[in-house]
This record gives sequence, C-alpha cells and structure tokens, in this order.
Amino acid sequence: QVQLVESGGGLVQAGGSLRLSCAASGRTFSTYAMGWFRQAPGKERELVATINWSGGTTAYADSVQGRFTISRDNAKNTVYLQMDSLKPEDTAVYYCAASSKRWGTVKMDEYDYWGQGTQVTVSS
Repeated sequence: QVQLVESGGGLVQAGGSLRLSCAASGRTFSTYAMGWFRQAPGKERELVATINWSGGTTAYADSVQGRFTISRDNAKNTVYLQMDSLKPEDTAVYYCAASSKRWGTVKMDEYDYWGQGTQVTVSS
C-alpha cells in the first residue's frame, strides 16, 4: 500500500512557476514508477509527465514538453513537478500516481495508487 500526498499548488500569473511535490508513504517507493496527471473542469484526466523507478527515464505530454520537469528523490520518498512558463490552459487539479510498472508507463489504468490532488490556477 502506498499513500500519496501532493502539495505546492496555488495561484500564479501566466509566465510564472510552481513546484509541486508528492510525498509517498512506505518503504517501497523506489520500486514504483511515478506520474503526474491533471484534470481541468469539464475535461478528462490527462497525463502530464512520468518517471521510472530510478529517475533515469522520463516522458512528457506534448503540451508541457520543455516547460515542465519531473524528478524524484528516492531517499525522501518524493516526486516533484517543476512547472515553468505557466499558461492559463495549465489550470487544473494535479494528481500524482504510482505504478508497479517500474520502468514507467503512460497508461492511466496502469497506475495503482493516487493522491488527492492539488489545485493549480494560472491567471492571464
């Protein structure tokens, strides 16, 4: 069992930055691939970024490529999402998730554990 708690969301102006954190419980964090997803009002949840168990492999949605960076610190049981050059269309609830597919996956249904989400609002 893995429990995930996101933090770091908030209100920011367009062009600004935020850093989201996701703290995981349990001693098996380093065996999970991690992902960040987001869901805007009236839209389906979508993948933002993924990272494999070691942090050596990452993947991004086209819409955030070059602006967002996913990273992890296995010693701290934490995964991060650095978000730069934010746009109003990045406004959403952001969720972190853990997958037993340790080499990483972009498939939402392959994520086993989810956090409660943190709101990110980007004003124009």
